[in-house]
Amino acid sequence: MKWELPLIGLGAILLTIAHVWGLFIAPPEAMMGDVGRILYIHVPTAWAALVILTVSFIAAIGALWTSSYGWDAAVEAFAEVGVILTALLLFQGSMWAKPTWGVFWTWDPRLTTSAVLVVLFLGVLVLRRIVDNPEKRLTVSAVATIIAYVDVPIVYFAIKWWRTLHQPFSSPDTVDSAMVSPLRVAAFGMLFLAIGIAMARWRSIRARLHTEADAPELPDLPAPLDLGGT
Repeated sequence: MKWELPLIGLGAILLTIAHVWGLFIAPPEAMMGDVGRILYIHVPTAWAALVILTVSFIAAIGALWTSSYGWDAAVEAFAEVGVILTALLLFQGSMWAKPTWGVFWTWDPRLTTSAVLVVLFLGVLVLRRIVDNPEKRLTVSAVATIIAYVDVPIVYFAIKWWRTLHQPFSSPDTVDSAMVSPLRVAAFGMLFLAIGIAMARWRSIRARLHTEADAPELPDLPAPLDLGGT
């Protein structure tokens, strides 16, 4: 682990600063009051999840293009972190939905497509556990990742394409100026933390894949002797 640990530490520090800022210094959200403070963790989690899954998608293209175990390891590492972030996103959204919408869950297009995203990338990780042959696993999981990634732009644009309870895109133009800075700090903190963890996993997975690929093939066992029933 070279620069991952400092990156993880920087991310954790920025998240701490942003959350203290957002929870205790920034004013309550105009419409939701203190409930709106979940924005400081929910929105950065969403941004980081989509970025991390995009890296997994790019790695899948790289793996197919080069057949490199480095790219293959990145597919798995970033998919793992992306699944965790998306699952956290759904949990945070449920905690937000109860006081604002009156329910923990509704089949809103943004929520539904996000849940599908978790299932699709979990499927990629399951495939990687099922397929033993390293070369076949690289190809199959890369193709599965590219297919799964189709849902990422659907998640992003769901609030534009369909009628949805979910609030519109957040930007400096739609968020109060007092909330913009802590949101940005939290977003960078979450991204640095996620990238640092994913890169630490990448090193571990890449070492495992190279060890697996370099392992000698065992000779075929001789056929059992036919004793003729005696």
